[in-house]
Amino acid sequence: MQHAGHRRFFAAAIASMLIASGLPLAAQNGPGETRGDYGTARPQALEVTDEVGRHVKIPPDVKRIVTLAPNLTETVYALGLEDRLVADTDFCDTPPAAKLKAHVGNPQNPSLEAIVALEPDLVLATTSINRVETADTLKQLGYAVYTTDPQTVRGMLNSVEHMAEAMGEKKRGTDLVARMQDRLDALHGRVADRPMVHVLFVVWDQPLITIGQNTFIADALRWAGAESIVLSKQSWPQLSLEEVVRLQPDYIVFADHTGTPAAELADLRARPAWRELDAVQEGHVVDLSEEAIRPSPGLIDAIEQLARSVHPEAFSKNKGMPASESRDPLFAEAQRAVGAKECDECAR
Repeated sequence: MQHAGHRRFFAAAIASMLIASGLPLAAQNGPGETRGDYGTARPQALEVTDEVGRHVKIPPDVKRIVTLAPNLTETVYALGLEDRLVADTDFCDTPPAAKLKAHVGNPQNPSLEAIVALEPDLVLATTSINRVETADTLKQLGYAVYTTDPQTVRGMLNSVEHMAEAMGEKKRGTDLVARMQDRLDALHGRVADRPMVHVLFVVWDQPLITIGQNTFIADALRWAGAESIVLSKQSWPQLSLEEVVRLQPDYIVFADHTGTPAAELADLRARPAWRELDAVQEGHVVDLSEEAIRPSPGLIDAIEQLARSVHPEAFSKNKGMPASESRDPLFAEAQRAVGAKECDECAR
């Protein structure tokens, strides 16, 4: 892994290369500034403060976008702006068409050279996986970098609106967020009066790592009518199976596990400590999609999936909300099209 000093050196080398080649640096003509002004009025740049407090000057007509994390890529697609996405990362796989885009490397150490070569109008980053040095270096080179920092489900909704505005598509963001909020409100109406279900959310099983109470995942659980058995200010606390056996969660929740739920359950029942859990004996094991660990529009799908699993009585035949109708219709349509191509502080 490169040290920060190496990254800064590399960025400086890129800058030197561009100057030597006669190509203008973004810093020399900042985003939104005119080149060769002959008296014709030009649209002004959009000046905003991103979610980590950085001042960002964004060109008035954003046509080329690079995303540095899977949740950001998914958001661009959910907004219907994928035609502007010129590159994402090696980890971006939702929707499937994202895998066909050019890649700039992994989110924690993307290729600055590849990003510069793409001449993006806007780079989207996030605190959840990207390094601060990456955004700092790109900003020093003159590129507009908007960084998101969602810590709750509502924070994710706000980030979607902010990104849409940064891309010059404020109404798309407002409309998408309104649809997601409607789904959350409908879900709240079903589970608000039901007792919270206590769950163990498994981030990693060897060693056993779960979620802290201040993560966006913990907030997502609360929207689904559930809460973690672990109260910790650490984001990703480690705990022992003996402690889990003592706490006896109602459900065990996994995300992004391979294999079928039946195979997962059989595996747990074969493990000496895990099979002592009542939840395992009763088959109360939930396998959520990878959306559960991404602060992006697909998180709403995961919340609904979890709510159905831990509160099935709230979705009985005469009260239920068919899964085909619960997903955001426009995003679901986009997914199908892509496939054709290929609590104390309860937030509820």
